[in-house]
Amino acid sequence: MDGDLFYGAAYSGGEEQYAHPEVQTENGNTPLAGDYMERAFDLNEQLIKNKPATYFFRMNGDAMQGAGIFSGDTLIVDRSMKAANGKVVVAVLNGELLVRRLERNFNKIRLVPETSKLSPIDVDPSGAEFGVWGVVTYVIHAV
Repeated sequence: MDGDLFYGAAYSGGEEQYAHPEVQTENGNTPLAGDYMERAFDLNEQLIKNKPATYFFRMNGDAMQGAGIFSGDTLIVDRSMKAANGKVVVAVLNGELLVRRLERNFNKIRLVPETSKLSPIDVDPSGAEFGVWGVVTYVIHAV
């Protein structure tokens, strides 16, 4: 590997300026995929719809494994989205941050985990400090 050159895509920020330098393989040829590339894939552009209202949240725990959310995953959370029935939300209940599926029926609110190890939490809005911090829009799994 001594003497081999490796280049990566360069991102200069701002107005989506991307550069794709030529990458050479061992035999000196450029890969065919380079002939079809137009620009780099920007995850911010694809996954974040409302930048000022979006934040990242690291999942800690196994409460949502049934929904495909595992401990160590990064959640993309949008505060501007309506916390509708059935959505996975980041909620605060009596000072504790929870990631759960929201269930709203008439005047009843429940935070439902996606594991059999935990029970749903019935929320009494009049007697508890409760709020929804945002709706989970995407999950990035750690490998």
